Amino acid sequence: MFAYIIKRILLMIPTLFGVMVITFTVTQFVPGGPVEKLIAEMEGLGTGGGEVGGGGSSMYRAASGLNVERIEKLEELYGFDKPPVERFFAMMKRYLVFDFGSSYYYQRTVADLVISKLPVSMSLGLWSFVIVYGVCIPLGIKKAVRHGSNFDIFSSTVILVGYAIPGFVLGIALLVLFGGGSFWNIFPLRGLVSDNWSELSLIGKILDYLWHMVLPVISSAVGSLAVMTMLTKNSFLEEIGKQYVLTARAKGLHEKKVLYKHVFRNAIIPIITGFPGYFLAAFFTGSLLIETIFSLDGMGLLAYEAVLNRDYPIVLGTLYFFTILGLVARLLSDMSYVLVDPRIGFESLES
Repeated sequence: MFAYIIKRILLMIPTLFGVMVITFTVTQFVPGGPVEKLIAEMEGLGTGGGEVGGGGSSMYRAASGLNVERIEKLEELYGFDKPPVERFFAMMKRYLVFDFGSSYYYQRTVADLVISKLPVSMSLGLWSFVIVYGVCIPLGIKKAVRHGSNFDIFSSTVILVGYAIPGFVLGIALLVLFGGGSFWNIFPLRGLVSDNWSELSLIGKILDYLWHMVLPVISSAVGSLAVMTMLTKNSFLEEIGKQYVLTARAKGLHEKKVLYKHVFRNAIIPIITGFPGYFLAAFFTGSLLIETIFSLDGMGLLAYEAVLNRDYPIVLGTLYFFTILGLVARLLSDMSYVLVDPRIGFESLES
């Protein structure tokens, strides 16, 4: 086990390096880098001047009315006075100690920005995670036990309709219905908490926070219910039809004992093994559309604005961090296979 973990960790290094090389290279050819944007602003051209040249390229010089010395100072300000290869390795050296530098647009360190946005994304992700796993596993089990019944057909119809509705469309509909639109004014329109949150009691703060979370979490979670529910149902149906279940029933074991003692521990394996990745993703990723609709300033909006403003420290820094999380989540998923099902060994995972 230890040797397998070390091998996987060593394999993460070239994977991470490759991801960063590709992304860094792409940013060098994307039009409208930070230097071009600043030149355009200084010349009063807005963001339209960003169409000439790329990140760190000198192609914009001919189109600029600024003198060469001024442009060279701007390049030095953003670090584009050095060759791309030198900049890349200097960046990776900083990233090894998780120094992601400062944002071009916000004038704050990338770490501070990410930490300030995480409460929103973690709130959405955590509650969505709890709802998806808390609802889908028991619902999927019940659907498997009552396969083909009216309950199974009705519940499948409901969750598939929910799956077909995009989260942002559902969010808008919920705001119109319950956010003081054309119908009922029950839930707030925006924000994670109310403006007077600091004046509330502890219980009041908790209730206020949960009150603000209802509509965004519903919009975020509904789309995932169908996938997890059907995965649970099909996994249990497959196990229920196996020979050992028929043998257990023939021995006179109670149906609940057969289901939860024998079937459950085998059928739950595909669901549990995806737990680490989904758990980490729920904490650190954001949904741009959901955050925009409900005026929540989270990771999704930060990532979108970073790409829009060519804020490379945020783009590359967050990519580096989340790539590491993704690789760790994959390792934890593989390890969970062995922990949940002793029949699987690390030797089989290596093959």
